[in-house]
Amino acid sequence: MARLMDICTSRDPAQAGFAAENDAAMARMMAGMDIKPSGDVDRDFAEMMIAHHQGAIDMALAELRHGSNEQLRRIAQEIIVEQQQEIAAMRLALDQPLPPSMPAPTQPARP
Repeated sequence: MARLMDICTSRDPAQAGFAAENDAAMARMMAGMDIKPSGDVDRDFAEMMIAHHQGAIDMALAELRHGSNEQLRRIAQEIIVEQQQEIAAMRLALDQPLPPSMPAPTQPARP
C-alpha cells in the first residue's frame, strides 16, 4: 500500500503537513498493533485496539491542524473524545494506569 506521503504531490503546505502527520500516525499505529501474543485474548485485543484508537486520535489531530471543512473538523473532535474514553476503559480493564488528561480539541478553523 502506497503511503500518503508517496502519493501526495501537492505543493499546498497544509496538504503536505497533513500527509506527513498522517503517514507518521499510521506508522506508529501499525507498530503499536504489532504485539507478541500474550496467551490472553482479551489482553491482546485491548493492546492492539489501544494502538489503533491512538492512531485514530493522531489522524484526527492532523485534520484539526490542517483541515478546513467544519463538518469534518467536528467529526475529528468527536473521534478524539470518544477514542480517548475507549482507551481509558480498555486500560482500566487491563489494570493499567490511565493516560494523562488532555483538553478537548477546540482549535480554530484555518483561514
